[in-house]
This record gives sequence, structure tokens and C-alpha cells, in this order.
Amino acid sequence: MWSHMPACVATPSMSPAPTVPKRETVARKPVTMDSEDRAVERRSGALTGCKVLLGICGGIAAVDSVRLLRELRRHGADATVIMSYSAQRVISPLAVEWAAGVKPVTEWGAEMAQLEPHDAVLVSPATRRCLAAHVHGVLDTPLQMALSAARGRRDPIMFVPSMHSDLFDDPVTDDLCQALVAEGASVIWGEREEGRYKTPDAVQIVADLCHLVNSRRPERRRVAVTLGRNRSRVDAVRWITNSSSGRTGWAIAEHLYRMGHSVHAVAGEVTSQPAFELPFVTSADDADDMLGALLDLASSDDAPTAWVHAAAVLDYVVAEPATEKVASGAEQWGLGLVRSTKHLDALTPLCGDCCRIAFKLESGVSDAQLIESARSLLQKHELDGVVANHLEEVSGHTGRRGLWVSDDAEPMPISNLGELAELIDAAICG
Repeated sequence: MWSHMPACVATPSMSPAPTVPKRETVARKPVTMDSEDRAVERRSGALTGCKVLLGICGGIAAVDSVRLLRELRRHGADATVIMSYSAQRVISPLAVEWAAGVKPVTEWGAEMAQLEPHDAVLVSPATRRCLAAHVHGVLDTPLQMALSAARGRRDPIMFVPSMHSDLFDDPVTDDLCQALVAEGASVIWGEREEGRYKTPDAVQIVADLCHLVNSRRPERRRVAVTLGRNRSRVDAVRWITNSSSGRTGWAIAEHLYRMGHSVHAVAGEVTSQPAFELPFVTSADDADDMLGALLDLASSDDAPTAWVHAAAVLDYVVAEPATEKVASGAEQWGLGLVRSTKHLDALTPLCGDCCRIAFKLESGVSDAQLIESARSLLQKHELDGVVANHLEEVSGHTGRRGLWVSDDAEPMPISNLGELAELIDAAICG
């Protein structure tokens, strides 16, 4: 259940790799290289301090290399690029240099830059020739030499193949991919469209690379993230619900995945979607269904070791929902509501010493009252942190996103979702 990659990713089974030291979080701001024209907006520090080698092969998907390089830089990567001879016929090295901020390696040179150590090697697009050459140890290009050196160092290597469906269906392709996985590489396939397997988009590729690199770091957890809103049935076609788009929960889940944690999202009704495909998402709109899914997860053999309760859970549900559609036209319709089971109450006996983060929303109260309410929740359930919000902050009517409340520090203002996700990651890692 807690695989580190989405279903479309093949991952190796091997002994744990050496751990990677923790890296400091950097400020979230645009990064400028040679000019403002090359600047990118920093979206996370998931690859800060990481040297990433991007190998570009000669498939038509090489035209997406500019987007891929800029996405790598958005998460802090220091990119080096090697282009195959055929890749240079598909996309200009000048365009790649603009996106990377450095000249790509395009031929053999005395510097032998391909032998330098990197924190990760990403080959996208990867042609079948590239896969076969690497499996069989052919060192006829700078990229193949770089891949061989990375394999010898047991560096993380990720291949993103792109090819015609007939080539994919050739059994030899599967043999090559299985050989790559057996020796420790990851292979990611995109969707089958228009008779070919295309590469996933740049956001998905970089998210999976972030996860692959950071999963080697210490203190990685199995994290359950609840998000979205609940609803309770009134009759066959009507419901009562509360307000939540799911955007905050998705942002937290995405960041934790990029940081190498195994993430299982339990999503209620949402109006926003994640930026990329997460490996495990359970949908549970109904309040009782969501609680049931969480209880099953908490009781499983690979139960979460950390919980983030970001869902907007109904405090009251319909006592006796009608099984049929209630006819319209009546002047009044009385509904009986009963208190719902609190997720924190139900899960506390099953969570033991898990790290747990909850959210507290209030309206029409002062900061002091909000903090007092958050501390009460913190102590009642022995939580590691509470994200305390005024309704006005959630609605975007103020410049502040909320307050981080914990036992070991003064309440800390939160200015944006990225900062919130980093605080939660720090709490989970201890």
C-alpha cells in the first residue's frame, strides 16, 4: 500500500540506500540566473542543494525539455544536461541552455563532465536504444557513460520512456524495463495516447523525482492526509455540506510526497484537483464513509505513522435521511440533525505515538480566543500541532493564512500554503 511511487512507476526491491543529509529550507522567491528572462518562481525546496543530471534522448518528446528543466529549477535543482546526438536534431541546444542556465554537454570533451557525481540522474525522454545500451553496458555516448557511473555509485536513476505502442508491446521492451528495475532504477510511463506512450507532464515527472531522491532521507513517514468536505444525505438527491475546496489538503499532500514521505490522501468532496497524480487517494464524500476509511487505514498492517486532519468534517449530520426524493412545493421542511462522530475522538485510541496535525477554524473571535481554542484541542488529543484559522483568513480577506500552534513554541503566523506545508513537514520529521 505504501509504495513510494504512483501506480505507473516501476520501482526496485533492494537494500536501503545510504541516507541523504537534511537540507535547509530556502525562502520561496524567484530565482534569477543570467537574466530576468530565465527566472523561475520557486515552488518548493524539495531539490534544494541537489545536483540533477538530465539526459535528453532523441524522441519527439525532447521538445518538452524546456518545460522539464524549468520545473526542476522551480524546486531548487542545480541542473546539468547531456543531449544525445539525435536529441540535438529535435531541439536546439540553445533552447536547452536557456532553460537550464548552463550549456548542455553535446559531445565528448576533455572535461568529462559526465563522470561528475550527481544526486540524481533523470533521462527524459528515454528511447528504447538508451534503455538497451544502459542495460547491456554500452558506453558509446557521454550520456551512457554518465548512467554507468551513476549506477556504480548507486545514485537514484529515473527513466521516462516515450515510444510508439508497437515498440512498447515488443516483449524485449518489458525485459529491458524489468532489468532496469532489478538493478535499482525507476521507470515511469505516461498515458497511452494516439498510438504511442507519451511522457507524463513536467510537474508529474519532477514530483516523482523529488520523491525518489528524498525518500532516502531519514525520518520519512507513512502519512495520511484528510482533505475536502463531507456531506450528509437529506434524501435521494439532496445533501447538506460545508465549505472546503480541498486546495489546502492537496497542497500539503503534494509537498509531503515531494519530500519523500509515503502519502495516502483520503478526500471528501472537492472542487480543486491535485497538481499531479498522487499514488494513493481514497474518495469518501459521506461523513461516515470517510471515518470508516480512516479507521480501516489506522487498523491496517502498514498504518500511518503521521496524520494530517485537513478535511472540513461535518459537526452535524441528518438524523433520518429520506430514501426517496422529497417532493418540492411545501412551504417548510424540517430536518433533524444529530452530532456526528469526531474523527479525532475516534482515531486517538488507534494512533498511539503517531505525529498528528489538526486544523481549527473559528469565526468572530480574537487571536487570543483562537489560540486558546487551538491549545485546548492540542492538549485534549495530544496533538503535535494545530493550524488555527479565522474564517476571514481562509476566505482570503487578510494577508495571513493562519497560525501554527504547538506546545513547544509561541504561535507562528503562516503567510501562504507553501509555508504551511513546510511547517507540517518539519513537525512530522521531528
